Amino acid sequence: MAQDKGLSLAETPVGTGTLFGGSVFAEASARQWYVLLVLSLIYALNIADRYVISTLMESIKLDLHLTDTGVAVLSGVGLALFYVTAGIPISWLADRYSRRNILAASLVIWSAMTVLTGLSRTFFQMLGARVLVGVGESGGTPPSTSMLADYFRPRHQTAVLTIWALGACLGAWLGQDIAGRIADAFDWRTAFLAMGVPGVVMGIIVFTTLREPKRGVMSDGASAVVPQPAAKTPESDMSLFQGLGVILSQPATVHLIVGSALTALWGWGLMWWMPTYLQRTYHMTTGEAGAMLGPMQLIAGSLATVGTSLFLATPMMANPKRVLHLMALIVGLTTIPSFFIFWTHNLAITKVCLWVMVPAMYFYIGPCFGLLNNLVQPHLRAMVSAVTLLAANICNLVIAPVFVGMASDYFGGVKGGDAASLRLALMMLAPTGFWAAWHYWYATKKIDAQLAVVRGAKQS
Repeated sequence: MAQDKGLSLAETPVGTGTLFGGSVFAEASARQWYVLLVLSLIYALNIADRYVISTLMESIKLDLHLTDTGVAVLSGVGLALFYVTAGIPISWLADRYSRRNILAASLVIWSAMTVLTGLSRTFFQMLGARVLVGVGESGGTPPSTSMLADYFRPRHQTAVLTIWALGACLGAWLGQDIAGRIADAFDWRTAFLAMGVPGVVMGIIVFTTLREPKRGVMSDGASAVVPQPAAKTPESDMSLFQGLGVILSQPATVHLIVGSALTALWGWGLMWWMPTYLQRTYHMTTGEAGAMLGPMQLIAGSLATVGTSLFLATPMMANPKRVLHLMALIVGLTTIPSFFIFWTHNLAITKVCLWVMVPAMYFYIGPCFGLLNNLVQPHLRAMVSAVTLLAANICNLVIAPVFVGMASDYFGGVKGGDAASLRLALMMLAPTGFWAAWHYWYATKKIDAQLAVVRGAKQS
């Protein structure tokens, strides 16, 4: 792999070799596959919990007598308050204590709070439950990815993380299609129970069946000796603010972070309101809207995730400028049909445009983190990933839902948000995809000089 050899992105493809080359299928043991399966399912439950409240927003709004702004604050901001802030300290704990125990506890907490969300009777009860969901969910990804790094050899990481990432597609399908069907068959509260209870059970399974791997030692016996800590350098002693200062002083890195955050604002922000939009505009039930959107997430999302990893592993994508140009092209072009989703009044055209848009929401994630890992020094990789996730989650969970909700209430006037006002609000958000594409394109002007600096620092 490129990262194992200390090579820059300009010297190797972003995908670092063939996706399934090195034969993770042939070399992985049954226990390794079991761990990967369990952690992928946990990731699916994490995403499902996030999507279920998006799917049920219209029902929650009507039941609790909320405005569009109110239900946006309830659905997105409540979770984001602690999800985007608790992740860093929980990551610190996961680097020092049992990742399995942290993951199991986090899973039980967010799943139990999902159940309490369904039992809530007031705005503030539900807001409190969603805040605690955020606390729990922030302990899902850091321990999982860290454990996978110690369960599988470095050359298998690309394939392993691609398979793990498919949990997001499965979770989005569960949170939209399955939750919607349950809401139609019973009610929206039952859908929350159905999404929460399996997580509590899975938490028990994690605690009783998963082993905490030794840090730095592959579980398949790649090494029998725990690596010694690297000698301290001035760079490794950098404070948090010094590290942030270095990251923010690098133009290509900043443009890539901003571009990815705006892509989340655009794609995931539009999809956050999509079930509500379909219910209001085309008079669908919750289940009908979920049945339309869920398969798009599962099928198009999975194909985009795997296809992108395969494509980026080809020699032609070794040049980072090509990767950035591709990101700008895909996001920019896909922004056009995302606008027509709300311009048209034809459901068939809406479906076609959504099938085009959904893959772009998954496509950019792998290239973004592949580039970031090569644009900064190794001791800043975790920090730049945390900054990128922080920016993306603020855009996705806070800015986009609240902006659309407030705009819909404004356009709706005294009567409140309705189908027409929500349409206008979403049409205002759709063009932000062009803004994201511009940042990817502009980063190409800065990336060569920045990679040269990184290579020089590695060699010195």
